[in-house]
Parts: sequence; C-alpha cells; structure tokens
Amino acid sequence: MSFKENILDKMSKIGIKLNNEQVEKFYKYEKLMLEWNEKINLTSIVDENEIILKHFVDSAIITKYIKKEQKVVDIGTGAGFPGIPLKIINEDIDIYLIDSLNKRIKFLENVIHALELKKICAIHSRAEEIGHNKEFRQQFDVVTSRAVAKFNVLLEYMLPLTKPEGTCICLKGPNIEEEIKESKNALNILGGKIEKIENFRLPDSDIERNLIFVKCTKQIQNKYPRKAGTPTTLPL
Repeated sequence: MSFKENILDKMSKIGIKLNNEQVEKFYKYEKLMLEWNEKINLTSIVDENEIILKHFVDSAIITKYIKKEQKVVDIGTGAGFPGIPLKIINEDIDIYLIDSLNKRIKFLENVIHALELKKICAIHSRAEEIGHNKEFRQQFDVVTSRAVAKFNVLLEYMLPLTKPEGTCICLKGPNIEEEIKESKNALNILGGKIEKIENFRLPDSDIERNLIFVKCTKQIQNKYPRKAGTPTTLPL
C-alpha cells in the first residue's frame, strides 16, 4: 500500500478526509522527520505504517474537538505531535509548539517552512517558564500534550496556559485509572475539572488510547507553575 492510500484509509477510519495537498504535506513531514532523526533523536518509530498510525493518526484524533480560529498550544511537542498534524488538517487554528530542546525547535521551524504552514510558531521554552510569560499565561482556548508526563504533573504545565473556561486535552495511553486518582489534589489546587474521558483504539490495531478533557475553572494562582523540575519531583 502506498503512503497516500495508507494515510487516506486510516484517517478516514477516524472521520477525517484529507485532500491531495494535505497528503503531500504529511509525506514531506515524514521524510523530514526521518532525515533529521539521523542527526537528533526525534522518534524511535521509523516504519512508515507505524508513523502514520502512531504519530499522524494518533495526533489527528483530537481534530474534531478543536474549532476554527481557536488559539492552541502544544506543550512538550517533541517532533511536533500533536501540533503539526492538527495544523495540516485545520489550517484555520492558531497554534504554538513548545519544547525545551532547541534542536527540536530547529527541526520544527524547518518543517513549518518546508510545508508552508501559516499561523504556527515553534518556541524554545520549558513549560514551567512559559507558564509565567504574560504573553501566554491563560491565553489559550485549547492546551494539548501527548506522552509528556504523569497527569498530575501535566496539569501544572497546562492549566496556567489555559483561559478560564478553556480546555486541556491530554493524550494518554491505556491504564490511566491510577493517574486520575492521583490528580485530585492538583485539580483542586490549580482549578481544573475533568469534563470527560474518551477511550478509543487506533484503527486496525489493538493500541488503546485515552483522551482526558479538563476545563480550567478559575484564574491560576501566580505561584504556579513552580520552578523548573519541581512539578516532576514534587507533584501536587
């Protein structure tokens, strides 16, 4: 099966119909990622079918929850997931990609240029730092994060960037029950409420995923997020 046939088939199974230009952008993105992966560590997944399934489709699954013109930030984006796929599919969103490693930011800037993406910006910063930047603090309609940290840690990264009544969408793997239990204190302190949890399997696989939706219920106290490293070593 060709790249085009494969991605069209799998995206259609999650309700997404790509046009030829979008397919071409995903193809270029894959090639750039594999090329740069030889120089810097971007992904351990190098098989084309797995890239389509575990990176592109896995990221695209939240497309339907993001409205046109919304302002979105992707925390700990790494090689650009879920941010770049979201942008390819919905060019009307305004998206910021945040990562703590400058080499990955250089890669993302290369992708943005090569794919001619608009209204997208890659920023070199730790989540603990950008959460205190007045330009970004509680400015986003949607904050996303995929495979970055435990849920109670993620909340301290994500909620300070979320508008009151805005939404955090955490992309997680299976077996999240314990993480949910451990998050009660963080949700209470920071001001977040779990709205829903959606469970699904990636198409043509037994790979289980969970989406946790958290509404920001109030202004976040100024002391959060705490200084770099503290949310991980001393979770709320």
